[in-house]
Amino acid sequence: MEILANYGTILILVAAFFGLLMAIGIGANDVANAMGTSVGSKALTVKQAIIIAMIFEFAGAYLAGGEVTDTIRKGVIDTSLYAANPEVLVYGMMSALLAAGTWLLVASYMGWPVSTTHSIIGAIIGFACVSVGTDAVDWSSVQGIVGSWLITPLISGLFAYAIFISAQRLIFDTDNPVINAKRFVPVYMFMTTIVIALVTIKKGLKHVGLHLSSGEAWLASVAVSLIVMVFGYIYINRKYTDDGSTVDSNGYAGVERIFSLLMVVTACAMAFAHGSNDVANAIGPLSAVVTTVQNMGEITAKSQIAWWILPLGGFGIVIGLATMGHKVMATVGTGITELTPSRGFAAQLATASTVVLASGTGLPISTTQTLVGGVIGVAFARGIAALNLGVVRNIVASWVVTLPAGALLAVIFYYAMQAVFS
Repeated sequence: MEILANYGTILILVAAFFGLLMAIGIGANDVANAMGTSVGSKALTVKQAIIIAMIFEFAGAYLAGGEVTDTIRKGVIDTSLYAANPEVLVYGMMSALLAAGTWLLVASYMGWPVSTTHSIIGAIIGFACVSVGTDAVDWSSVQGIVGSWLITPLISGLFAYAIFISAQRLIFDTDNPVINAKRFVPVYMFMTTIVIALVTIKKGLKHVGLHLSSGEAWLASVAVSLIVMVFGYIYINRKYTDDGSTVDSNGYAGVERIFSLLMVVTACAMAFAHGSNDVANAIGPLSAVVTTVQNMGEITAKSQIAWWILPLGGFGIVIGLATMGHKVMATVGTGITELTPSRGFAAQLATASTVVLASGTGLPISTTQTLVGGVIGVAFARGIAALNLGVVRNIVASWVVTLPAGALLAVIFYYAMQAVFS
């Protein structure tokens, strides 16, 4: 208690810096891989992707990032065990932020798309084990995370495979792909919009007082999707004319341009939903520190977020993406397989669909692993030769290392923090 009274302001300032570092890591890694398919398929340039992500990620983080947050991400540890020594929890949360942020920056420098959620959870587990003991950790939730390493990419990969194969058979492998694109792309627009609307409502707008039931969310999503489908049909039929029935390069290029438009819309919506959801990885532990210090050691399960924390998270995400995001974008966009707008669209729609499925079933999910699974699914649809197995091996290895790396770094930083402030 005495430490919180004497060093409270310093602790908050240091924690804010570590939170900013974590947010920069999220921008450099998580946001970059979400934009990687758009860049790799040339639907967007790197500059355009960064601008779009800056606007929509910051908007998601600031407008819908939450007035109230769980102070301990995903309920991985039992905070009541720290009631007698609240300063230990403060050190732990600070070390977790620094550990996860450090690992994310290292992974981003190497071009590895890793999970920001798993990074912070690994870090929290690490400090909990050395500060209180293994009993503080909810190991059943950890088992769910490990299980998601296999389940999430598999589901997304299957979705992406099915979406891409359907586009191949209905549009590309036909006598006139442009005519069939005009017929079927509005249907893909409907599917895309309904999934994106559900993602935005369930993950992006629940914090701003819009609490819709599942039935209301589906009804609103279907209504918006029907409107988009009708406008899409009118737009595509006006813009693209049926010039002959021969399959030529212009025909395929016209179809890919249509899919490029879809990818831009998907990228914007996913950036908003991602900003609103994953900013919690940075602001959750930071909010725990601020609340515990301001309440003089009283630990709460949920906390009101200070006015400056959400903009800090959004600002950090933007810095990370603009300065270090290009390496992870390159890995996801071009390293795994060669992407075109139609292939990138299949991967993005599969990712969004898996996110909706997971949020409905409570499956622990990593957006990164979902997207990589989608890209691999598209590659499989073209044959195993289209897949760069060396890159995939490195990505999977980085996923396995993320949890223990976060834990080990958190242990080192926790002891360092204790030595400095005690």
